[in-house]
Amino acid sequence: MNKNLIFSILLVFIPISITGHFLHWSESVIFLTSAMAIVPLAAFMGVATEEIAVVIGPNLGGLLNATFGNATELILAFIALKSGLVQVVKATLTGSIIGNLLLVMGFAMFLGGLRYKEQNFQPTAARLNASSMNLAVIAILLPTAVQYTSTGIPEETLQTLSVAVAIVLITVYVLTLFFSMKTHSYLYDVGMAENEDEDIKKPSYQPNLWLWVGILLIVTLGVAVESELLVESLEIATKDLGLPALFTGVIFLPIIGNAAEHATAVTVAMKDKMDLSVSVALGSSLQIALFVAPVLVIAGWIIGQPMDLNFNPFELVAVAVSVLIANSISSDGNSNWLEGILLLATYAVIALAFYFHPAIEGLA
Repeated sequence: MNKNLIFSILLVFIPISITGHFLHWSESVIFLTSAMAIVPLAAFMGVATEEIAVVIGPNLGGLLNATFGNATELILAFIALKSGLVQVVKATLTGSIIGNLLLVMGFAMFLGGLRYKEQNFQPTAARLNASSMNLAVIAILLPTAVQYTSTGIPEETLQTLSVAVAIVLITVYVLTLFFSMKTHSYLYDVGMAENEDEDIKKPSYQPNLWLWVGILLIVTLGVAVESELLVESLEIATKDLGLPALFTGVIFLPIIGNAAEHATAVTVAMKDKMDLSVSVALGSSLQIALFVAPVLVIAGWIIGQPMDLNFNPFELVAVAVSVLIANSISSDGNSNWLEGILLLATYAVIALAFYFHPAIEGLA
């Protein structure tokens, strides 16, 4: 079944979840229906962003794509942060990084490898992304290390450190955009060319800019509404459904928020376009680590819901392991189905570990 048809069918969950909210249905029903409603909204947000990018040109379009690439996760996490669910936000960020590196890239390499014996992609860009991910691990490792190697460190000090680190990460993220879109754009030309090849069939096509801007605004509002419903029902629903809280934050919510990107990465990999597929998987993880997480730290500081970069050590271990194996597999610019299995197996082991891990305080 065509993925666009699936996303269109899932739109029915939008009125169902809203109706359930006003009719006071069970929290479990509202939680599940709002989660399903976010999936197509995230997909159409991506479509709208791409259509607008066609009109405004490659540079502004690239910036728009980078900005809205993880808008769904950012909106969902901000609403959870505003509700004081700081540990949920941290778990979701952790899960998004792990999911993109292991689940998305794993499925892409596995399913693509079943159709093509070996697939190649640009190793230089992959290594640069890997180095940036190493920086992200360092950025969340050090505040955690400060916390665990100090006695009686004030929460304000840790918060100030996290805000300072967040500013550094956002600066690096802006510089990576400048690098990829301006000074070294030729390293990323393969993925762009693949997109352009698909547009050859319709060379005269020119999207209606204001129509797609309107759609983008409506879809963004829809994501915000559904995220509010999801967060409101989260705590009661997870208990009713018997889902461990930590598992829900790290595994379930990121899969919902990233479903559209998952589908894109796997689809293009099965068309032997691994450059684009790896770019989606690694680029999304990078954006979460260098942009979304720092923005949430600063936003929390501004709105009076302090969020620092002191992550649960187990989450930190999971991110470090994911970055290590993903970097190892992607560094040679070549993939096959077995490497995809290795990534998926690592994700399965991590998911099981989170499932059986006792919920940490503030997440239950």
